[in-house]
Amino acid sequence: MKPVNDLIERAKTSPKHIVLAEGDDARVMCAAIRAAKEGIAQITLLGDGAKIGAMAEAKEMKGLPISIINSQDSKHLARFSAAYRQLRAHKKVSAHVAHRLMTKPLNFAGMMVHLGLADGTLSGAVFTSGQTMRAALHIIGKSPRYDLISSFFIMLYCGPDDQFQGPLIFSDCALNVDPTGEDLAQIAITSADSAAHLLGVQARVAMLSFSTFGSANHPLVQRVREGTRLAKELRADLIIEGEIQLDAALVPEVHRQKAANSCLEGRANVLVFPNLMAGNIGYKIAHRLGGAMAIGPIMQGLAKPANDLSRGCNANDIFHMIATTAVQAQAPQS
Repeated sequence: MKPVNDLIERAKTSPKHIVLAEGDDARVMCAAIRAAKEGIAQITLLGDGAKIGAMAEAKEMKGLPISIINSQDSKHLARFSAAYRQLRAHKKVSAHVAHRLMTKPLNFAGMMVHLGLADGTLSGAVFTSGQTMRAALHIIGKSPRYDLISSFFIMLYCGPDDQFQGPLIFSDCALNVDPTGEDLAQIAITSADSAAHLLGVQARVAMLSFSTFGSANHPLVQRVREGTRLAKELRADLIIEGEIQLDAALVPEVHRQKAANSCLEGRANVLVFPNLMAGNIGYKIAHRLGGAMAIGPIMQGLAKPANDLSRGCNANDIFHMIATTAVQAQAPQS
């Protein structure tokens, strides 16, 4: 659990303002109270104040840096609606439609972040991933540093007998369905930067395939090969190898047999999957069958932090994601 504890401690060094769009969900409130008590974030809960106040946990919020805003009648609606119309000017959004959209908690939260009234946002305990990401893409938008928005999970093996004693990043497991070679290069670069900032490690990126350095030839392999080439051209400072099979990327003994000349040395810590099907299945196998703790999906490549939750999450999961979002917000924003 050391990487998780490190994230929490880093969040405490410079607490950020995180807005939670699902403030009347009991899991979200429980996580918000814990985050505020432990000093990792200032929290805004979106929702009906009376409904939130009637919940059993609400009595614990007294004296904590937690505020409640009802997006339906907020004093910010006029400003937010005007800002939304400007952002979506190419869609010719009417004032009426913009006002209606800004009353929606996901959009309201995104606009708080976009306008600097909060440092990051987190949702998905109730709303779907599609709804969550649509709001982030439309309102917060892409960072000028990167050409693609993608996602990753932090995978942790916490048992004393686990073979992998350290965090792994799995990407992209939630967003890009069928990435091109150019997309894979961007996913690799952004994931390497995320590993360095969030985990404080030197990224060792494996571009995964069913082939290792030409052992098979197929259009899918060629796409990974192209992504590797482009990533190396764009960021010569990074350790990126591919195409490579999972066992060669992670197991030194197999690495020596299959990829002896690779600088990964069987110690990859960032795994880039060739498509969303592989990534989604891969992280769930590691989590459900391999016993890894999964934190995410964490979004990367956005102008400011906005993250997704699984609708099956618990309060502990949400707390960890608040800490993650807060640490993301500590990075200089473009």
